[in-house]
Amino acid sequence: MAFDRHIKYWLPVILWMGVIFWMSTETFSAQNTSLIIEPVLRFLMPGISGQNIDMIHGLIRKFGHVTEYFILGLILLRAFRAGSPKLWSWRWAFFAITVVLFYAVSDEFHQSLVSTRTASIVDVGIDIAGGILAQAVCALLQHRRQK
Repeated sequence: MAFDRHIKYWLPVILWMGVIFWMSTETFSAQNTSLIIEPVLRFLMPGISGQNIDMIHGLIRKFGHVTEYFILGLILLRAFRAGSPKLWSWRWAFFAITVVLFYAVSDEFHQSLVSTRTASIVDVGIDIAGGILAQAVCALLQHRRQK
């Protein structure tokens, strides 16, 4: 019974970490994502400059970091909650953000080993921001539920 409970709450975390790991491979390098993003931007905005394409491409990639780690923050909080009727607590948020921090650092280390990727401390900060944002949203939902 306890094993099933662990699977229910922790399997999504492990699977999502696998997705993040995959997104840190050459498949999602800037060179490869530009092959999709640039034609879409040129279709939507035919007169767009190369400089603006590069800026938007960079923003989309950074938003991807926030989104990946926002989702990780949510499912980590869910795993630490483990079915509690309470939506949020400082303790769970702290643990979730700590795991996000360590996973973000390990993800950037992984990227440093991929020839078409670069590791960046800025990306770690963006990743952590996504995890913190997830905790803030859940804290606000908990606050609204209590009213």
